[in-house]
Amino acid sequence: MAAAAATASQKHDRFANHYDPYSPIFTDRERLQVVISDAGIFAALYVFYSVSKAHGFAWFFCTYLAPLLVVFALFIIITYLHHTNPTLPHYDNSEWEWFRGALSTIDLDFGWLNRVLHHVTNTHICHHLISTIPHYHSLEATEAIKPILGDYYQIDSTPIHKMLYRAAKECIYAEPDQDSKDQGVYWYRPYKHKI
Repeated sequence: MAAAAATASQKHDRFANHYDPYSPIFTDRERLQVVISDAGIFAALYVFYSVSKAHGFAWFFCTYLAPLLVVFALFIIITYLHHTNPTLPHYDNSEWEWFRGALSTIDLDFGWLNRVLHHVTNTHICHHLISTIPHYHSLEATEAIKPILGDYYQIDSTPIHKMLYRAAKECIYAEPDQDSKDQGVYWYRPYKHKI
């Protein structure tokens, strides 16, 4: 929905979306790429329709849509947990710099799921620092950067459901760090803290 209406984008003088090649968010050079992308979307939708018609929607849902929804849910949960933790600082323009931003994440130890998920959970800091490292070398690279980062390396081994609960309960808003000379540093706070 956000892509259809470009809701996360800046304000434009007319309606903007990611599917209209003449949308104000695209340059003349990008218009053909948008048309090709739109054609790919319509081709995929036609294949989905044809498969659903041939095998039935229930079969299509069970073999394609349900697994896709699980992957989307995992992606959202993992991304949320990597970047939403009470121990992570956030910065405004006065304090932000690339290295600080790259370290504003946390590795997650999901136990045996780390291997199943190709270590995207427990090598995320390394990904932020050196995004070109392929996933099959990320574990080795993470082990190499841990001693260099020292206390700046963070990992959370809390069970997933407890991490989600903590993030939803304790990371409601961000407020400036009152104890720091750096006024552009923000920390997550729970709602009850503000009352």
